[in-house]
Amino acid sequence: MANKTKENAIAKTYHIAKRADGKWQVKLANGQIAIKLFATQKEAIEYAEKLAKNQDGSIRVHSVKGKIRKA
Repeated sequence: MANKTKENAIAKTYHIAKRADGKWQVKLANGQIAIKLFATQKEAIEYAEKLAKNQDGSIRVHSVKGKIRKA
């Protein structure tokens, strides 16, 4: 079994969005289930930044109005 290196690893994109119940969720780009829920957007961004740093990934924040931005 070969070891993965940063060059051949798949970069993960984490999405942060507000749910209908008012909580902020962190999900993988093609994920069906939220990784974790938060009361505030700031908490969700801080958590996603840690995940993205560990996984060599990126973050996308979805606004309530549907716009997307990088964190």
